[in-house]
Order: sequence, then C-alpha cells, then structure tokens
Amino acid sequence: MLESVSLDHLRIFIAAADEGSFSAGGRRLRRTQSVVSQTLANLEAQLGVKLFDRSSRSPVLTSQGVALLAEARAVVSGMDVFKARAKGLSDGLEPELSVVVDVMFPFEQLTSAVAAFQEKFPTTPLRLYVEALGAVLQPVMEGRCAVGVMGSLPTAPAPLLTRERLLLVKMLFVASPTHALASLKGPIPARVLAQHRQLVLTDRSELSQGKEFGVFSANTWRLADLGSKHAFLRAGLGWGSMPVGVIETDLANGSLVKIEIEDIPDAILVMPMSAVFRTDRPPGPAGRWLIEYLKSSTATRARRAKAKRAR
Repeated sequence: MLESVSLDHLRIFIAAADEGSFSAGGRRLRRTQSVVSQTLANLEAQLGVKLFDRSSRSPVLTSQGVALLAEARAVVSGMDVFKARAKGLSDGLEPELSVVVDVMFPFEQLTSAVAAFQEKFPTTPLRLYVEALGAVLQPVMEGRCAVGVMGSLPTAPAPLLTRERLLLVKMLFVASPTHALASLKGPIPARVLAQHRQLVLTDRSELSQGKEFGVFSANTWRLADLGSKHAFLRAGLGWGSMPVGVIETDLANGSLVKIEIEDIPDAILVMPMSAVFRTDRPPGPAGRWLIEYLKSSTATRARRAKAKRAR
C-alpha cells in the first residue's frame, strides 16, 4: 500500500496542514475541497495513520500527523532539488564546481561571492580550497579544480592556462613595534634585513621548488597559512609582507608598523590577482558566473573607492 503514496498526496497533505483547512489547502493548489478531502482520506488509509482530527469545525493535525509532516516536507523538498538539479545538468550546468583561491585574495570579496553563488546555484555543490603560491595553481593544472584565483607566479605555464585579471592586492612589509627593524629610520638595506628572521608562506606544491619570491633573509620561518603569519608578526617573531586589507586595523592601532626596504618602492608592492583555468577545459555556466561576479564586484569597489577619495 505504501508504494501508492505519491508526491501529489504529500503536497496536498502539506497544503492542508499549512492553511489550516481542506478548502484553503485546495485553493492553494487549485483543487476542490472534495478532492483534497478524498486524497487525504486515501493517504491515511495507505499509511494506516490518522493525520487529521476532524471532530471540530477545522481539521487539526494529530500527533502522528505532526510527526509525518516534517518527513513529508523533506521528501517534497528533496524532489524539488532533484528536479532543479536535473534541469541544470540538462542545460549544461556543472555537477559541482571546485575552486581554489589564493590566501592573499581579499576574503570579504570571497565570502560575498560564495554567498551570492549559493543563492544563484543552490543545487550546485561548491568545493572551495584556500592555498598559497603553487598550491593554488597545481590543482587547476591537474584538473582537480575547474577555476583558480591566484596571484602572480612565474612558473605558471601560459599556453596551458587562460588568465583573466581580477584585481591588485597592495602589500606592505611590516613588523611588530617591538621588533629591532621597527626602530630603524628610512629604507632598510637588504644586508640588514638578512640579519633578521623573515616570516614567509610555504608552498605545499613542488611548482616553485628551488625558487624564492620576495625572500631577503636566509633565516626564515615558513608558515602554512596567512593567519599564523599574521599572529607571528604581531608577536614580534619576525618580519614579512602582508596584504594591506588584512592589517589595516593593526597599522591603525600600532600593533604592526610599516618597514621600508631599500630599492623597493611602494608602487612595486602589489600582487595581481587573476582567475585562471585550463584553456582546454573552460568553466561551465556556474564557473563563468563566479568569475564574472568577482570582476563586477571588484569594479564596483573600485568605483566606490574613487568616489570616496574625490569627496
């Protein structure tokens, strides 16, 4: 008998329960009251459970009805998701989207993009990874991630990959105000920097093996994530570079101070961020939408910043 229970049965059950009467539930579904009443009676017979108490003027859910209503909602919702995802796949939408993002990318913009993506593509799972240096590029090259959001990396093979510019991330060299370098005036020579421990991010891939980017000291601590590097800098355990957006509060309250390096003007301390994907595997509708969203949000922020400076 239970095999005869259909989604139509469950939708009528939910509508009647939500509206508080069979007639109102029928109007919601454009069914007559008699059809709703008969359908629910058939459903109760098939389940062997009384769903509504009809002894008063308006039907009232029984305790069994209350318990099964939540299950009915889950079944109907699951089928709606199933149908939406099937339609998306038939239209060419990716079954899922895997994205790897450089740890230097502004996280306020990333979280905004992810929230918008979930609203736009609720049935498309988003697998998100945050990495640094070559560990951003490698999963894209190997096809494990469809899209990467990465900073500049000289080892990126141009013919294999397509890049689309997103934004520039401004960087600064900083140290704790208690660090020895913080007391030095003017630009600091490289030979002086080499005497102090530099905090750098480690590359969990092998793409940059044997290469150094922005490393001035042989005495380094290599950290796996930007949060650890930030905490170590504030603790005075070394000096290093950080995205300005991450350390604005520290610079304002003095828990970190800017240090200048000889022969490296501030204008050079920018990291271009690009969306990257394999040329032979361009992103589908969901991946393309995410890239365009990141571009548009970047343009919007740039216009707002320009207007703010003009005031």
